[in-house]
Amino acid sequence: MDRGGIETMLMNYYRHTDREKVQFDFIVNKPKPGDYDGEIRSLGGNIYLSPGLNPIKYREYMKFEKGIFDANPDIKILHAHNEAMGLYALNGAKKSGIKVRIAHAHNTRIERDYKWPLKMFCKKFLTSSATELWSCGRDAGIYFFGKKNWERHGMIMRNAVETENFAFSGAIRADIRKKYNLENKTVIGHVGRFNIQKNHKRILDIFHEYLKINSDAVLMLTGEGELEDDTKRRARELGIAEKVLFMGLRSDVAELYQAMDLFLMPSLYEGMPVVGVEAQACGLPCLFSAEITDEVVLSPMARRVPLADGDTKWAEVMSDLLTCGTDRSCGAEIVKKAGYDIKTEAKRIEDLYIRLSEGEQKWKNQNA
Repeated sequence: MDRGGIETMLMNYYRHTDREKVQFDFIVNKPKPGDYDGEIRSLGGNIYLSPGLNPIKYREYMKFEKGIFDANPDIKILHAHNEAMGLYALNGAKKSGIKVRIAHAHNTRIERDYKWPLKMFCKKFLTSSATELWSCGRDAGIYFFGKKNWERHGMIMRNAVETENFAFSGAIRADIRKKYNLENKTVIGHVGRFNIQKNHKRILDIFHEYLKINSDAVLMLTGEGELEDDTKRRARELGIAEKVLFMGLRSDVAELYQAMDLFLMPSLYEGMPVVGVEAQACGLPCLFSAEITDEVVLSPMARRVPLADGDTKWAEVMSDLLTCGTDRSCGAEIVKKAGYDIKTEAKRIEDLYIRLSEGEQKWKNQNA
């Protein structure tokens, strides 16, 4: 439970759920302590460490889950968030007699790494192991469950945020920009794990091209990950290292958005990125790749550009967004009206959990 997109979404819901009615426990698959572990325990949640998702340990995983459910008969729902590999948890719950099993899609592609064959195998059986098919958005649901299954049974659980926390503040903006010597600078920002999906190499290339238009620009990259060193090396190769701020893993991302002037996200694929919702709540002009679902466009100041378009085109669109002017104070209200305010969404999901646990029929076409 580190500060990734899925984990942050879960914590947003957990904090705003009436825990006298619905409590969350977490099964995690890696022994490394997570950033949210302390908060989870303070809110009354348990954290269970599984044997891992190695196929060799499948039987051990089934036994592990049965032990949890046998010891905790109050558990009524299994909600799996690790997409294709969620099959382990779903099957364990099915074998243990858990009647409500939710498979949740968060992305529109499975990365072709060494686990790809296993993930594609598991993906085929999600719909037969789950009783409910949920997703962060339409495209992710169709990818993981198939169009027919999604149209019949799909339900969107929005990646909602605390809109008030991200609302634009001129005072916070001034403080953060002063702290990092960003006065009179144009700050291009990105928040995301340093991995293949987030496409940091392309971020640097686009920014390098934008510097030809505006030499006073700075790139702020927030997050950590396995490709961070490669990204720093690429910045040095392009001769822009002094223009790039590596902010690391942060708990004050809401404040960092305030300092930015534009949010840049040329991801190779996404379901419905939480950071895209946060950035728009802060009133930022946002530039996304067209490979990200069109559902991400909540604000009139958000645009999508195909990755096939060159860096020059991306830089020109950035310049257009930055020079057309925007009232950032409207961002939080725009996101709230689009249905991505966590207070409203948490209550809706809380009610769904309760009604499902009480044995009501499967929920269908709950995408409004």
